[in-house]
Amino acid sequence: MTASSYLVLHGWQNHRPADHWQHRLADELTARGLVVRYPQLPDADDPDLAVWEASVRAELAALPEGPVTVICHSLASVLWLRLQTGDAPPRVDRVALVSPPSPELVAGQSIRAFVAGEAFDGRLLPAGAAEAVVVAGDDDEWLPLGLQDTWEARVDAPLHLVPRGGHLTPDSGFGPWPEMLAWALGTPAADAFA
Repeated sequence: MTASSYLVLHGWQNHRPADHWQHRLADELTARGLVVRYPQLPDADDPDLAVWEASVRAELAALPEGPVTVICHSLASVLWLRLQTGDAPPRVDRVALVSPPSPELVAGQSIRAFVAGEAFDGRLLPAGAAEAVVVAGDDDEWLPLGLQDTWEARVDAPLHLVPRGGHLTPDSGFGPWPEMLAWALGTPAADAFA
């Protein structure tokens, strides 16, 4: 795979702990000499949709020319899809949407603005990348109806289940995650998450 830049985006109430797979992934990619941006998005405990959207666009603009891979977790996955439905949707080469929460559950939280409007009304959403994948635990508490029933009709990307993965956080055993590193480095999703 050609050298790539990476944008790693965390979810709600995530302050980028060192034992999280995203932090470890960013460190590993950086250690390989790759360009990685892993920002702390503003007000992670009480995020503002417009502020997060602007932050993501600024982070993308700061990346060098060339292939870009975006790796989102939880609320950042919903944010990324929402950006695809607005004006000037960002386009990247590869995107992973990890543990995208049920829009119906998000609608009952203080972060409901992230799923307000028509963006998540059941229509197919583009992932904004030539290669995209959606990955979630088969027992994710934020997906009570499961990955397939929640996202298959909503997003144009293959779905991959991780057995007993929970919300794919350190609490569910996902500090190191070699499969995500393999995907980030170019292994096809069907092989990386087999």
